[in-house]
Amino acid sequence: MSLLDIDSVTLRFGGLVAVDNVSLSVNEGEVFALVGPNGAGKSTVFNLVSRFYDPAAGSIRFDGHDLLQCNADQVPGFGIARTFQNIELFEQATVLQNLLVGRHRHRQTGLLSNIVFSPKAYREEVRHRKAVEEVMDFLNLQPYRDKMIGGLPYGVRKVVELGRALASEPRLLLLDEPASGLSVEETQDMAFWIEDIQTQMGISVMMVEHDMGLVSAVSNRVMALSDGKELATGTAAEVQSHPDVIAAYLGTGEISKTGTSRA
Repeated sequence: MSLLDIDSVTLRFGGLVAVDNVSLSVNEGEVFALVGPNGAGKSTVFNLVSRFYDPAAGSIRFDGHDLLQCNADQVPGFGIARTFQNIELFEQATVLQNLLVGRHRHRQTGLLSNIVFSPKAYREEVRHRKAVEEVMDFLNLQPYRDKMIGGLPYGVRKVVELGRALASEPRLLLLDEPASGLSVEETQDMAFWIEDIQTQMGISVMMVEHDMGLVSAVSNRVMALSDGKELATGTAAEVQSHPDVIAAYLGTGEISKTGTSRA
């Protein structure tokens, strides 16, 4: 069953067509990857789903809801969470505090109740902290629980941002280059977590990624984009071997099937 439907979407920045009549769907419980050269429009698709941009044409629906009728701050309420290419965390806050930010959409207490820390607010705090502790256990973040983000290695920060997204209990998780800047070992860990997010948590995943080894390991379906247009959609192997995809990456070369695409 389709969870996210993007139909004939086009986005222009002046005379530049960033996304050109793209259609795709993400099914319940699958990992769907967007690949392509830099500037292909991959992250722009994420920004459209997140409602940072308004398309010139087309529709975007999530579980039957028209996302184009929503503002960006309303999108998480539908159960959509995301990470970013450039890590967006509060550097002067702890790992625990950053993950608690992800619980915002589940808050049921008002400002006054929180100020006086009423019994209801106390119960809410306990519930949210329990959810966050479970995410930290899942991602092996407990050793960093009370450490400031600003003093953590890059790889740990990437995991914390993933944790903040998971803390919101999404139905669809948008991962924007989750392996970017990670070591081989960290990328392998990321692959395991994505698989567990899909199989154990039942969360659908849509990701933008350049590392074709990771894409091949975790994706059910892959779409390749270039210059804002769809080149091919299928399994990772089908897309990697497609002539148009090979040409877009390298002109006349080939794509590495074991690691990052060579451009």
